[in-house]
Amino acid sequence: MPFDHERRRTTALVDTPDNARLLVTKGAPEDVLAACSDVSDAAREMLAAEYATGARIVAVATKPATGVQRLAPSDEEGMTLAGFLVFLDRPKADARASLARLAQLGVAVKVATGDNAAVAEKVFADLGVTSGGTLTGTDISALSDDELRERSVGASIFARVSPEQKARIIRILRQKGRSVGFLGDGVNDALALHQADIGISVESAADVAKDAADVLLLDKDLGVLADGVTEGRRIFANTIKYVLMGTSSNFGNMFSASVASVILPFLPMLPGQILLNNLLYDTGQLAIPGDHVDPEQLERPSHWDIGYIRRFMLLFGPISSLFDFATFGLMLFVFHAVEGEFQAGWFIESIATQTLIIFAIRTRRVPFFRSRPSVGLILASLWVVALGVWLPYSPASGFLGFEPLPAPFFLALVGMVVVYLVCVEGAKTWFFRTLAPRAPAAPRRTRGYPHRVHRRSSRFAERTTPG
Repeated sequence: MPFDHERRRTTALVDTPDNARLLVTKGAPEDVLAACSDVSDAAREMLAAEYATGARIVAVATKPATGVQRLAPSDEEGMTLAGFLVFLDRPKADARASLARLAQLGVAVKVATGDNAAVAEKVFADLGVTSGGTLTGTDISALSDDELRERSVGASIFARVSPEQKARIIRILRQKGRSVGFLGDGVNDALALHQADIGISVESAADVAKDAADVLLLDKDLGVLADGVTEGRRIFANTIKYVLMGTSSNFGNMFSASVASVILPFLPMLPGQILLNNLLYDTGQLAIPGDHVDPEQLERPSHWDIGYIRRFMLLFGPISSLFDFATFGLMLFVFHAVEGEFQAGWFIESIATQTLIIFAIRTRRVPFFRSRPSVGLILASLWVVALGVWLPYSPASGFLGFEPLPAPFFLALVGMVVVYLVCVEGAKTWFFRTLAPRAPAAPRRTRGYPHRVHRRSSRFAERTTPG
């Protein structure tokens, strides 16, 4: 009779060399001992002592089976304990450091195992991880979904659980608002891998586990998971930088263009000049993915918050427009600019302000002094601004519709850019103190759990066949 998660043991009929027939059972000690009669106290003490060392144990029991031709579950009783098979699988040397890194990243590590609770608790103790409590498969079966939802958040160990119970625990945690990754490599882990937000397995795992996983690790190393979490948060933080820049600067510039188009007798900037402005601006932002990220942005997960982006846009967009209007006044009333000069002046001011603002909004800290951007971002931004300043004096200026500007304009431009960045820095400080959440809330799930895109990793696993 093969193993199943109700009996948690395997039983076979064996013909011995002396032509006797024997029934042999192996499996979880608790279930094998339940099928035995007259188990000695010494055997139970030995079992407890081995569990205390963190050993994984398989119990073996036998009984005569003369005349038995076909096994039935009722045959698994009245057996005699033969002994214990003891396996000791020490944690990897780098596991403690990897778990410490995950804890620093705010990732709670829980263990769902078919082993005895004492084994999992011993491993936790050896790794210096504080357990929040243990639930066994029997406990879980007795709990309703609401009760399990409350207790599963605090519990760290789920022991003697079946594959169905692993999947239930993950589903409950996700309904609680948690994002759950599950790492498993056995056949029994397939259901949980499917149920998790992200299923993770290893190259040496069973095929069914690799087929159920979204991510396949080439090495059994928890440190890779910490690296992945860190990199994901860094990418998200840099993505948000670009979104904040794009929404605020484009909102401000388009508002300025709309007002100027109504007031001026000519277009404030030609369509081709606008496209060139956006091309240069976006080219400079190609360096954002390689930018540095402040440590506090890596310590906890961030979430997409359209309300936060909207508030940012509505604050910083008008600030950009104010300086656009200041440029318009400077060009019209101070320099008495004609059409080509006006367009060149606003082109340069727009490129300078919307490109350099990245240094202010890329961090909540004081830029350059407490948060240094990457060298690539600095060079790309300065290159874009320099190119924008040069274009009205380039051989292509006539084709682009620009006319050269007087030298005093650039002195005024430097002053306006400095004042602009100071105003942005002050607005940023006020914004993050009053309008921005200090710790973004977890995303609200409207369907119990979010949509998940399945990407099976087994198709990428390299398989070899003998011969």
